Amino acid sequence: MGKRVAVLIKDKDQQYEGLRSSLGLLLEKHVVSMFVLDHEVEMTEEYGDNMGFIDEMGGARYSNVPANVEKYGFQSVTLETLPAKLKESELVIPF
Repeated sequence: MGKRVAVLIKDKDQQYEGLRSSLGLLLEKHVVSMFVLDHEVEMTEEYGDNMGFIDEMGGARYSNVPANVEKYGFQSVTLETLPAKLKESELVIPF
């Protein structure tokens, strides 16, 4: 089993790169939690397909934006609970 990795995506312009990195890490057998913070994802067909792969491969998706939770199935996280989630990770990758 690989490392526990948190991918933090705060920069909306980097949302796709963060998603692709999350997928690549999952392919390498790491345990990945992807966090989309402070913005609603720009949902394209390609982004939606890749997000589905994260789910299929056992990755976790979190967001502090209610629209991401309600529209796209992210798990809810608050800025207060985020530090505890990050402590579970061995590696944190910011975007």
